[in-house]
Amino acid sequence: MSPILKRKKEKFRLPSKYLLFIMTVVCIVIMIVSFTTNIFSIPLNYISSYLIVPFENGLTSVGTYCLNKTEEFGKLQDVLAENEKLKEEIDRLTTENTSLQQEKYELTKLRELYALDAEYDEYDKIGARIIARDAGNWYSNFVIDKGSNDGIQVNCNVIAGSGLVGRVIEVGPNHAKVTSIISDGINTSAMILATGDNLIVTGNLSTMKEGVVEYSQLVDSSNKVTVGDKVVTSNISDQYLPGILIGYINTLSTDSNNLTKSGYLTPVVDFEHLNEVLVIKQLKQQVN
Repeated sequence: MSPILKRKKEKFRLPSKYLLFIMTVVCIVIMIVSFTTNIFSIPLNYISSYLIVPFENGLTSVGTYCLNKTEEFGKLQDVLAENEKLKEEIDRLTTENTSLQQEKYELTKLRELYALDAEYDEYDKIGARIIARDAGNWYSNFVIDKGSNDGIQVNCNVIAGSGLVGRVIEVGPNHAKVTSIISDGINTSAMILATGDNLIVTGNLSTMKEGVVEYSQLVDSSNKVTVGDKVVTSNISDQYLPGILIGYINTLSTDSNNLTKSGYLTPVVDFEHLNEVLVIKQLKQQVN
């Protein structure tokens, strides 16, 4: 820089104290103008309308969103809690309903046993619950919770539902094993109640799928036996007491010898759903 220009710059330099004084005066003037007029408010309002107001609106929207979500979350928590209570109530009612259905079923079976007990009131009987059975759909062989301590013996007759179930084949102090008349190859001496004609009922688990068992050696010399006739235990049976209902004639056909008839009968006992039975304490030999 040339000496001449340098001297001119130094010549026009404003002292600091004057500069401070000028700035102070300017600030005072601006303050007076701000308090007495709105000359600065218009630009500031204009700027705030573009900067501050949208920012505030954004904050308000975010706050409202967060508040709404908080309220929704609180309501969701209440709904979930109420849902859990409803689930617990449904579980309780389902359990109660199942229990009531079970009690109703047991009551129905007990009423059947009570009616059966009254029908054969000439015999001394004891109720027993089935505690085990052979594999399969049918109660062909099963164990009851009564035994010799309760007066049960081998060959005691067992009844349930509307008639004959089978007989006791093994006895322990507190249990007994029963074989039913539907067991494969088990023969039961029977007779037609209406005519007194004798026949043999033979157990067959295969035919039980159709709800029937076989019978044979029916001598119907007078041709009076018809489908639907009652079949009961025979007087000549050495194992069963006489007159206990077994079932009803389902089919009837003449054998090739033209002397006897055979077919199928429908048992009166539901051998697929047994829970309780009655055991007759008297034996056939004791009654004779």
